[in-house]
Amino acid sequence: MHWIRFEHAGKIGFGTLHDGVIRINEGNMFEDSRATDTTVPLAEVTLLTPCVPGKMFALWNNFHALAAKLNLTPPPEPLYLLKAPNSFLAGGQTIRVPASYTGKVVYEGELGIVIGKRASNVSEDDAAKYIFGYTCTNDVTAAEIIQKDPTFAQWTRAKGFDTFGVFGPVIATEVNPLDLSVKTLLDGKERQNYPVSDMIFKPAQIVSLISRDMTLNPGDVISCGTSVGVGSMKPGSKVEVIIDGIGTLSNEYK
Repeated sequence: MHWIRFEHAGKIGFGTLHDGVIRINEGNMFEDSRATDTTVPLAEVTLLTPCVPGKMFALWNNFHALAAKLNLTPPPEPLYLLKAPNSFLAGGQTIRVPASYTGKVVYEGELGIVIGKRASNVSEDDAAKYIFGYTCTNDVTAAEIIQKDPTFAQWTRAKGFDTFGVFGPVIATEVNPLDLSVKTLLDGKERQNYPVSDMIFKPAQIVSLISRDMTLNPGDVISCGTSVGVGSMKPGSKVEVIIDGIGTLSNEYK
């Protein structure tokens, strides 16, 4: 099942997507959603982010292939940062060139976990119960800022610019994440194609371990980290993150 959030006729709604048609739901997507008899064609709506996270996590060094390429040791626990709500951006919207930065900006195609229930200190065995579904993410990064100041690694700033937390277009609830592959196209050319199964920390482990640090709430998104093939975008570039079984997250950078 693919859950989608949208704007239509001046109103924000959500529902499930079937063959280009949205069946509108009422209530809360994560708790008591109720399907109605009302439908609307996908072509007639404006896509929004498929949920409204209180926070988005972004993992670093979570794929064996990229760790090997960069000569990094797999970490003993997930390494992550937070992306603020100002960065959240839906598919089809424009990733904006920062006003205060002129250096390299890179795409990072990733799988995103969407939390469905409040999770605090949950076990790995129970963690799957707290996962609502999965989405596509593009963890956009102003790469040259991270180590710009030798006294302080600026991960939050580098990844927190307006429009740099891209995710969508839907949340898929009936997929096995370890069967998926992430592809990223830059101006139509494939730049990334890697299996999710190469993760160092798998989704249930990620949710369990992060929930021991801080409470996860419905709608929170965890971007699971990327693998080889990350590259820079130029103004005018189009980036597509494709995960079969979920969909295509497409944005222009300008």
